[in-house]
Amino acid sequence: MQNPFRSEAEAFNLVMLLVGYFAAIVLAKVLLGNVAAVIVFVVVSLLALVWLMRGKPERPPQTASARRGAEDEKRILVIANETVGGEPLREMIRDKSEGFREDVLVVCPALNSPIRHWASDDDKARDAARDRLSRSLDRLESLGISARGEVGDGEPLQAIEDALRTFGPDEIIISTHPPGRSHWLEKGVVREARARFTVPITHVVVDLEAEREDVR
Repeated sequence: MQNPFRSEAEAFNLVMLLVGYFAAIVLAKVLLGNVAAVIVFVVVSLLALVWLMRGKPERPPQTASARRGAEDEKRILVIANETVGGEPLREMIRDKSEGFREDVLVVCPALNSPIRHWASDDDKARDAARDRLSRSLDRLESLGISARGEVGDGEPLQAIEDALRTFGPDEIIISTHPPGRSHWLEKGVVREARARFTVPITHVVVDLEAEREDVR
């Protein structure tokens, strides 16, 4: 499960601010009555709102890959949900590994609903991701691409960051559905990944519906 805070210190500071916020309201009520408590509540809430609106969100520092492969080896990290079997992705993997011994890791994020995510109920999401991953690896194997896989964090960016530490890729391929049907594109996953990670990133659009039409 992804931590919504960038650090333990950030989480601690937020907890302390909330404690002080409610303590100020309770203290005003006890010492000065309900009217004073309401005034303190309004004033503190307005100050907190102004502080939040003026604060500029910090972009996480760029993360590099800890390369682990040999000189003649190309390590390719593929982040995909349902589109691993698409022809554009298969061709991109072949292009990126041409002239090298390929080592391909496919990561399927365990996509989950926000409510289940916050409730730490990830079992169903991970089971579904394992099933998608198994079918994806079988499709790649049938096309002569040897790959291994793992289930990643439900947030694609966190799944990439985890793989950078454990796999050390030379290239990252993010595979999505076309615009209008891709939740990842709507969330700006590709754009944020390029800003956040120093490893070369290629975005591949896979239109599975069009490919099925072509087959028919």
